[in-house]
Amino acid sequence: MSNEVQTRHGRATAEATQAGASGAPHRVPPVDVFEDESGITLLADLPGVSRDRLSVRVDGDSLTIEGTAEVTGPREMELVYGDAQPPVWRRAFTLSRELDAGRIEAQLKDGVLRLTVPKAEEARPRRIEVRVG
Repeated sequence: MSNEVQTRHGRATAEATQAGASGAPHRVPPVDVFEDESGITLLADLPGVSRDRLSVRVDGDSLTIEGTAEVTGPREMELVYGDAQPPVWRRAFTLSRELDAGRIEAQLKDGVLRLTVPKAEEARPRRIEVRVG
Protein backbone atom coordinates (compact mmCIF):
# COMPACT_ATOMS: atom_id res chain seq x y z
CA MET A 1 0.00 0.00 0.00
CA SER A 2 1.33 3.45 -0.83
CA ASN A 3 -0.23 6.79 0.05
CA GLU A 4 0.83 10.07 -1.46
CA VAL A 5 0.15 13.16 0.59
CA GLN A 6 -0.15 16.16 -1.73
CA THR A 7 0.49 19.51 -0.14
CA ARG A 8 0.25 22.94 -1.74
CA HIS A 9 4.01 23.24 -2.13
CA GLY A 10 5.17 19.66 -2.49
CA ARG A 11 4.39 16.17 -1.47
CA ALA A 12 5.13 13.50 1.07
CA THR A 13 4.66 9.89 0.09
CA ALA A 14 3.65 7.37 2.74
CA GLU A 15 4.65 3.78 2.22
CA ALA A 16 2.81 1.25 4.31
CA THR A 17 3.97 -2.33 4.07
CA GLN A 18 2.91 -5.30 6.13
CA ALA A 19 6.43 -6.54 6.95
CA GLY A 20 9.27 -4.46 8.28
CA ALA A 21 12.99 -4.73 7.59
CA SER A 22 13.21 -7.72 9.94
CA GLY A 23 10.32 -9.43 8.12
CA ALA A 24 8.13 -9.25 11.24
CA PRO A 25 4.50 -8.23 10.64
CA HIS A 26 3.46 -4.80 11.82
CA ARG A 27 0.54 -2.43 11.90
CA VAL A 28 0.31 0.82 9.98
CA PRO A 29 -0.53 3.74 12.29
CA PRO A 30 -3.11 6.25 11.10
CA VAL A 31 -1.45 9.58 10.32
CA ASP A 32 -2.97 13.03 9.72
CA VAL A 33 -0.87 15.56 7.77
CA PHE A 34 -1.43 19.31 8.05
CA GLU A 35 0.32 22.08 6.13
CA ASP A 36 0.79 25.79 6.69
CA GLU A 37 3.25 28.37 5.39
CA SER A 38 6.00 27.21 7.74
CA GLY A 39 5.87 23.47 6.94
CA ILE A 40 3.95 20.28 7.61
CA THR A 41 2.82 18.62 10.82
CA LEU A 42 2.24 14.86 11.05
CA LEU A 43 0.10 13.39 13.84
CA ALA A 44 0.55 9.62 14.19
CA ASP A 45 -1.57 7.49 16.52
CA LEU A 46 0.76 5.09 18.36
CA PRO A 47 -1.27 3.72 21.30
CA GLY A 48 0.79 1.99 23.95
CA VAL A 49 4.16 3.17 22.58
CA SER A 50 6.50 4.82 25.08
CA ARG A 51 9.39 7.14 24.24
CA ASP A 52 12.00 4.42 24.81
CA ARG A 53 10.19 2.06 22.40
CA LEU A 54 9.85 4.65 19.63
CA SER A 55 12.23 5.32 16.74
CA VAL A 56 11.97 8.25 14.32
CA ARG A 57 14.67 8.20 11.63
CA VAL A 58 15.55 10.27 8.59
CA ASP A 59 17.74 8.75 5.90
CA GLY A 60 18.12 11.01 2.90
CA ASP A 61 14.57 11.94 1.93
CA SER A 62 13.02 9.01 3.81
CA LEU A 63 11.30 9.50 7.20
CA THR A 64 10.49 6.30 9.14
CA ILE A 65 8.40 5.96 12.29
CA GLU A 66 8.63 2.68 14.23
CA GLY A 67 7.38 1.78 17.69
CA THR A 68 6.42 -1.20 19.80
CA ALA A 69 3.50 -0.96 22.19
CA GLU A 70 3.87 -2.16 25.74
CA VAL A 71 1.44 -4.79 26.95
CA THR A 72 1.29 -4.96 30.71
CA GLY A 73 -0.57 -7.25 33.01
CA PRO A 74 -1.25 -7.21 36.72
CA ARG A 75 1.93 -6.31 38.66
CA GLU A 76 1.78 -9.26 41.02
CA MET A 77 1.44 -11.82 38.20
CA GLU A 78 3.85 -13.31 35.70
CA LEU A 79 2.78 -14.04 32.12
CA VAL A 80 3.22 -17.76 31.43
CA TYR A 81 1.33 -17.91 28.13
CA GLY A 82 -0.01 -15.20 25.86
CA ASP A 83 -1.58 -15.14 22.41
CA ALA A 84 -1.67 -11.37 22.18
CA GLN A 85 1.59 -9.91 20.95
CA PRO A 86 2.41 -6.25 21.49
CA PRO A 87 1.67 -4.39 18.27
CA VAL A 88 4.60 -3.11 16.25
CA TRP A 89 3.81 0.12 14.40
CA ARG A 90 5.67 1.21 11.26
CA ARG A 91 5.15 3.87 8.61
CA ALA A 92 7.54 5.48 6.12
CA PHE A 93 7.30 8.76 4.22
CA THR A 94 9.29 10.23 1.37
CA LEU A 95 9.84 13.91 2.09
CA SER A 96 9.81 16.64 -0.54
CA ARG A 97 13.04 18.56 -1.12
CA GLU A 98 11.17 21.68 -0.03
CA LEU A 99 11.15 20.36 3.54
CA ASP A 100 14.11 20.78 5.93
CA ALA A 101 14.59 17.26 7.35
CA GLY A 102 17.47 18.49 9.52
CA ARG A 103 15.10 20.59 11.65
CA ILE A 104 12.34 18.05 12.40
CA GLU A 105 10.90 18.28 15.91
CA ALA A 106 9.14 15.34 17.59
CA GLN A 107 6.84 15.18 20.61
CA LEU A 108 5.03 12.13 22.04
CA LYS A 109 2.02 12.73 24.27
CA ASP A 110 -0.87 10.41 25.18
CA GLY A 111 -0.05 7.94 22.40
CA VAL A 112 0.12 10.60 19.67
CA LEU A 113 3.41 11.42 17.96
CA ARG A 114 3.60 14.98 16.63
CA LEU A 115 6.29 15.62 14.02
CA THR A 116 6.86 19.16 12.83
CA VAL A 117 8.79 19.35 9.54
CA PRO A 118 9.63 22.94 8.61
CA LYS A 119 9.98 24.10 5.04
CA ALA A 120 13.42 25.11 3.86
CA GLU A 121 13.89 28.88 3.91
CA GLU A 122 14.08 29.07 0.11
CA ALA A 123 10.75 27.22 -0.19
CA ARG A 124 8.81 29.54 2.11
CA PRO A 125 6.63 32.20 0.54
CA ARG A 126 8.00 35.70 0.86
CA ARG A 127 6.82 39.15 -0.03
CA ILE A 128 8.79 41.16 -2.59
CA GLU A 129 8.79 44.91 -2.10
CA VAL A 130 8.26 46.88 -5.30
CA ARG A 131 9.94 50.27 -5.46
CA VAL A 132 8.82 53.15 -7.64
CA GLY A 133 11.56 54.89 -9.36
